[in-house]
Amino acid sequence: MYQVSAITFSDGLIFTLIAFFISLSIIVFIHELGHYLVGRWTGIHAEVFSLGLGPVLVSRYDSRGTRWQLALIPFGGFVKFLGDKNAAGGVNNGAISELTKSERRSTMVGAPLWARSMTVAAGPFFNFFLAILLFAGVAFFQGQVRDPLTVGTLYSIPFSHGLKTGDILLEVNGKDVPSIHDNLAFSTFMNTLNKEKEFSFLVKRGNRVVKTTGPNLSMARVVQVMPRSASSEARLTEGDVILAVNDNPVVLFDDLKFAVENSEGATLNLSVWRRGEQLSLLLTPKRVDEKDEGGGFKTVWRIGLVGGEFFFKPQFVKIDFWSAVTFGVIQTWRIMEGSLQGLYHVVIGSISTCNLSGPIGIAETSADMARQGGQTFIWFIALLSAAVGVMNLFPIPILDGGHLLLFAYEAIVGQPPAAGFLNVVMVAGFAILVSFMAFALINDHFC
Repeated sequence: MYQVSAITFSDGLIFTLIAFFISLSIIVFIHELGHYLVGRWTGIHAEVFSLGLGPVLVSRYDSRGTRWQLALIPFGGFVKFLGDKNAAGGVNNGAISELTKSERRSTMVGAPLWARSMTVAAGPFFNFFLAILLFAGVAFFQGQVRDPLTVGTLYSIPFSHGLKTGDILLEVNGKDVPSIHDNLAFSTFMNTLNKEKEFSFLVKRGNRVVKTTGPNLSMARVVQVMPRSASSEARLTEGDVILAVNDNPVVLFDDLKFAVENSEGATLNLSVWRRGEQLSLLLTPKRVDEKDEGGGFKTVWRIGLVGGEFFFKPQFVKIDFWSAVTFGVIQTWRIMEGSLQGLYHVVIGSISTCNLSGPIGIAETSADMARQGGQTFIWFIALLSAAVGVMNLFPIPILDGGHLLLFAYEAIVGQPPAAGFLNVVMVAGFAILVSFMAFALINDHFC
């Protein structure tokens, strides 16, 4: 028994580390690639491009004299430009003094202010670009729901029905089905449907109009389980159907939501249908801070479960390239805005610090997202890339935002800050960053 447990834990740990390594490596590589490419374009020579930190495992020089290397510690990376003191930046005065005037132009310190600013800003903006690209890619290949609403894949559920793939829904319980892309009309339509277990459907099937029956469209079927949530801890999985909560029947997904929101954190006994079997699972809701209509945050009880969709997967149609790009831009902006608002409310104490995730939390989330499939994992990488881009723009010395702040000072004053001052603020920035990481690690442990 002990041997099986050890293997299970090891497999879970290895998978978590691999998922974390893949997601972080992609984001770090793109970030550093931004610095490198824009630096090269503006005439600043990169001596080293490193994926990973610490001892070098393998390296090679390209035709431009840049050493590309893979290092032992996979959680990070850097680009070292000509004249930099080390991987974190700084000025190697000894090396700089030996360069000619034209050679100094190829260093970070000797390049014009515009070139340095663009090179530094490129890292975060490449992260934003990656997020937009991935979000747009998912939208483009997934497409959008076909209008009028058409039955695609029929899920396995514990209720009988007469719908078939390809059926076009015309009426439900005698009410016309509006355009699914008219959000207000379709939301109103769904809200007017009653809580009966059985619905009547009028569908177009080929050249015929057929009347049939089936269960409530909004049954409590699990679509997605969020990482590190109460549902994840209770081992709920995609496709589960919640039949009852504390012996009270659940017809709509909203019935489950109501029971959770009014639980006050008490443990709930769920009756769950899973692939022909009926299970009893215990689940304890968690306190979560969510945005309210006034722009602030409110504390609610949640179980980290996405549901409320139809008992079938609708058919999808392709969207055009620019619609996908527009979606990617909007989604990335929402992530950026949400990250800043969330951090602000954590700092002022209006929401719990448990809303911040450190390396452990991110690693666990990476693994959970990877287990849910490639598309979900790609979505998570896009989300994380946007968040990392925002974090790197914080005006903290040692981060890209701190460097840009110092460049702004130089633009206003006409000369860079004194070397002594730079050393002090870099040490202070490093201390802030280490303190934040330590806090995040502690937060991961206690939340």
